[in-house]
Amino acid sequence: MNKNNTLSDIQKLVDLWITNHGGYWHPLAMLAALIEELGELSREINSKEGFKPKKNCELKDNIASELADTLFALICIANHYKVDLSQEILKSIEKFDRRDNYRFE
Repeated sequence: MNKNNTLSDIQKLVDLWITNHGGYWHPLAMLAALIEELGELSREINSKEGFKPKKNCELKDNIASELADTLFALICIANHYKVDLSQEILKSIEKFDRRDNYRFE
């Protein structure tokens, strides 16, 4: 692993890790894991923005870690369905550019 890995490289790393650790879960279980990670990310953001403070024993800021866990869970779903996220994110950016280019002026 290096800091210059592309999204495709990361998808391959996740696939290798999952393959070496028992394989992919059922798609609905992976979706549940993604939702769980989103909940943990939500909790971190709620705390950081002052809406729901953490307990004293949980004060460490984990937003970066929770974002990475969420991405890992999302990549598992993408890999299961053979989705090339690098290609799809570029398509999304093009879609947003066409649709929303002047929307927020």
